[in-house]
Amino acid sequence: MSLKNFKNILLVLFFCSYFQNLYAAENLKSLGKFKDWESFVHIQDGNKICFAESAPLVRTPKKLKRDPSRLFVSFRPSENIKNEISLTGGYLFKMGSSVKAKSGKRSFDLFTKNSFAWLPDNEEDLAMIKKMKKASRFMIIGNTSKGEQTADHYSMMGFTKAYAAAKKNCS
Repeated sequence: MSLKNFKNILLVLFFCSYFQNLYAAENLKSLGKFKDWESFVHIQDGNKICFAESAPLVRTPKKLKRDPSRLFVSFRPSENIKNEISLTGGYLFKMGSSVKAKSGKRSFDLFTKNSFAWLPDNEEDLAMIKKMKKASRFMIIGNTSKGEQTADHYSMMGFTKAYAAAKKNCS
């Protein structure tokens, strides 16, 4: 692993811990609700973070107790981060596992760390965003730390407008 990749992973880990407390923050402002997606801007220590997010319409298995699941596309100009896709399944992912994001015949593999997952690079982020703009649904398949498989079904209705609002506010 190169030093640059290691630094990027550290930034991502910081981002995870940041989002865990984000919803309690007073300086979180909604940029608008767009069908099944919503965009937000958050300013902390003078740094702006914008993101579009959605909750799944369906989560399986229903009997599994877990925290909320979310799919994000984020922009952090102060860190030169654009179009970063991340997600949380609401549980600790199985160590060393990947998460699959699928729509139609296209699928994307995300790497995991604790309860979050990301695509490996910006090219994959952009390819998935392109697919998200055209798709009506995405299915996220992951495995818990105990090996139980989950499937979260996300609607893409409103994604393009939510994405555009987040991008515009952090350009």
